[in-house]
Amino acid sequence: MGAVNTDDVTPRTETVETGTGTARITWLDAPAPRLVLALGHGAGGGIEARDLKALGAALPAHGVSVALVEQPWRVAGKKLAPAPKTLDTGWRGLWPALAAAGPPVVAGGRSAGARVACRTAAELGARAVLALSFPLHPPGRPEKTRADELLGCGVDALVVQGGNDPFGKPAEFPPGDYRITEVPYGDHGFSVPKKSGLTEERAMEILTASVAGWLADLK
Repeated sequence: MGAVNTDDVTPRTETVETGTGTARITWLDAPAPRLVLALGHGAGGGIEARDLKALGAALPAHGVSVALVEQPWRVAGKKLAPAPKTLDTGWRGLWPALAAAGPPVVAGGRSAGARVACRTAAELGARAVLALSFPLHPPGRPEKTRADELLGCGVDALVVQGGNDPFGKPAEFPPGDYRITEVPYGDHGFSVPKKSGLTEERAMEILTASVAGWLADLK
């Protein structure tokens, strides 16, 4: 498991048995939480992703407990993510542990984790969905759109997308009942080129400020 860097919050871990194996939650607790933000990782990495770490460090001070979720395949040390149906099953299986914290739960994740959150939000009773680097289509294949997953999530949603994400640039997203924030020059992992003049630190500030503001508006 990748280290999670926080200044004021001590992480705690919880293992949860699901129908697809053992999942793990790293909790970053707010002192008096009004929301829980559950964040799943992508198919090619874990909770050490820069955007997940940045949100885990920033949001507890805003009254939001962050739950960084590792799917069973990742906990088991496998290198390849299973099929979407299996990911959804794992997410459903760990949801009661997220809900048991008490506050309303916002379902979220990056890339494949964002798709899982969108597909299951309504049935699980999620308060809203945060989709980081939503993979609107495979690179170079805009006709293979996954827009229906986002548009059909059935709850309030925020998409945070890199301006140069090969899986879908912000301008490619269809109109719908959701918000979208662009991280300028960012790729699928929100990395920004040095020549852009935008630092990684500033990119993460844009991302965390956007998410914190959106969460503050949720009633």
